[in-house]
Amino acid sequence: MRLTKKTHACVRLEKDGRTLVIDPGAFTEADAVTGADVILVTHEHADHFDGDRLRAALEASPAAELWTLRSVAGQLSAAFPGRVHTVGHGDAFSAAGFDVRVYGELHAVIHPDIPRITNVGYLVDGTVFHPGDALTVPDHPVDTLLLPVQAPWSKISEVIEYVREVRPRRSLDVHDALLTELARPIYDHQIGGLGGAEHGRLAPGESTDL
Repeated sequence: MRLTKKTHACVRLEKDGRTLVIDPGAFTEADAVTGADVILVTHEHADHFDGDRLRAALEASPAAELWTLRSVAGQLSAAFPGRVHTVGHGDAFSAAGFDVRVYGELHAVIHPDIPRITNVGYLVDGTVFHPGDALTVPDHPVDTLLLPVQAPWSKISEVIEYVREVRPRRSLDVHDALLTELARPIYDHQIGGLGGAEHGRLAPGESTDL
């Protein structure tokens, strides 16, 4: 399986000529979802879910299907009957040759005065885990953790402890569009040195084989 990093929280996974895309939001390149067979969205925030862009992608690719939680599915399901699937914690499904398990229920706390919304994470083919905007620990070994490295709801000590708790073979940064180049070496050093796992990051458009 080949992973290509797109800007911010979005990644593309390719295997056997099929493509799965996670969280093509408003910060992500317009072509991030082009040619996707499977689209997964973790929650409704705009940096993970761009409704207009997803509608256009589903219209352009009649075979493409979307799996997501109720808050997102409700905005698209009427326009694409049979192609938008609602999932929640504990669900498992297969799509276009990818096996996916769903974990988590709530977005991380941004501030106590801000109501928490729903959020799910996806474990793809039992190896790659994208938690969305939460520090969910799946009950399954993770080879590659897509690590939300910087957000209004997190601090670096929590990110490091999350890597330690999941215990992946390696972590790769996502949710990083707001992280400046000045700060990146600090995050690299601290997460890599304290997380207990190999740590890396890809520039948008770069790929790695899993």
